[in-house]
Amino acid sequence: MVTDEIGRRVSVPAQPQRLISLAPSVTEILFALGLGSRVVGVTSYCDYPPEAKSVEKVGDTQRPSLEKIVGLKPDLVIVSTASQLEEFVRKLEEVGIAIYVSNPRDLEGLLSSIERIGEITAVPERAAELVKSLRARIEAVHASIAGAQPEKVLFIIGTQPLITAGGNTFIDDLIRRAGGLSISTGETAEYPQFSLETALARKPEVIFMQSGRDELPAQLKDTPAARNGRVFHIDDALLLRPGPRIVDGLELMAARLHPELFSPRNTAVPGS
Repeated sequence: MVTDEIGRRVSVPAQPQRLISLAPSVTEILFALGLGSRVVGVTSYCDYPPEAKSVEKVGDTQRPSLEKIVGLKPDLVIVSTASQLEEFVRKLEEVGIAIYVSNPRDLEGLLSSIERIGEITAVPERAAELVKSLRARIEAVHASIAGAQPEKVLFIIGTQPLITAGGNTFIDDLIRRAGGLSISTGETAEYPQFSLETALARKPEVIFMQSGRDELPAQLKDTPAARNGRVFHIDDALLLRPGPRIVDGLELMAARLHPELFSPRNTAVPGS
């Protein structure tokens, strides 16, 4: 028996060979641990690494197919949160399928989650190596920005209405670690609706938006960030999926916040 990341006791086979992932972040972790050949089912949103696209699909993250999952005869199913899948988790348990919930809330939690997934899938050494590599990169960012003045950041998740990230979220943690200070860090809701007037009044110096999403609202073009050409689009998979590539997002965010301290990066492009 093991305890998952929300405190549930789960009976997991000693060396599970048939794995199903119900979250893109979990899929990325499993492949990064060299377990791609054991993954027999993923969601329709699991598109990285490219090999994941050829794995059998069992539905999306919120509406997985119980019939497909049972038919694949998994030894272990891993989900990223049980908040909206409680009934589904219960049904899997009723048919005798082990289901483990991964629930990292910040970067440190992600590293712990990788180690725990490595343990339950019988590859603890690979997990330790991956975590060591990721931690070294995180510490390198920390060393690079040591002493730098934090930049005020607005992270835009949606524009109609304006949605941002509150405190105690993965995004807030990444912004802080990258040398920034979110203008919405004091918000208690995880993803609060934010007024354009408030955002403008708080004078963000850098604005991050998701790639391929809406353009910057006209009212925000009078912010210091927009006037100084510091509005950047970043692939949301690097910032909103709690998997190994989140460290890529951290490095990129730090380079945009403090370009004088980093070599140029080309994986984000300025917004209009």
